Amino acid sequence: MKKVLTYGTFDLLHWGHINLLKRAKDLGDYLIVAISTDEFNEIKNKKAYHSYENRKVILEAIRYVDEVIPEEHWEQKVDDVKNNDVDIFVMGDDWEGKFDFLKDHCEVVYLPRTAGISTTKIKKELLVSNG
Repeated sequence: MKKVLTYGTFDLLHWGHINLLKRAKDLGDYLIVAISTDEFNEIKNKKAYHSYENRKVILEAIRYVDEVIPEEHWEQKVDDVKNNDVDIFVMGDDWEGKFDFLKDHCEVVYLPRTAGISTTKIKKELLVSNG
C-alpha cells in the first residue's frame, strides 16, 4: 500500500482544496492529511475561521481523505513520514523546494495550485463585499 501525506490549514474549504486532495490521493492508496492545530496557527500568526476539531470533521468527511492528524509544530514532518510509513509527501507548488529535505525519507511532489481560487482570495473578497 502506497501512503501519501499532505499538510495544511484547510480552513474555508473550496474546490482548490478538493482538487489538491484528489490529486494527492491519486498518487497512492491511503491519504493522510495533517492539519494545523489552533495553537500552531497562533504561533504562525494565522487565524482560521473554523476550529481544529471542526476542520478535522470536515476533512474526515471527504472521500479522498483516509486519516487526519494534527500538525503541532514545523519540525514534525520527518517524524510523521517515518511514523506513518509515508511513501509520498505532497504540497502545493507555492511551497516548491521548501520540503526537499524530506527526499531522504520519501518521494516529494509539488502539485500545481488550482487557478483562480485561494482561501486568501475568499477572505479578501468577503471583506470587500461586507466593507
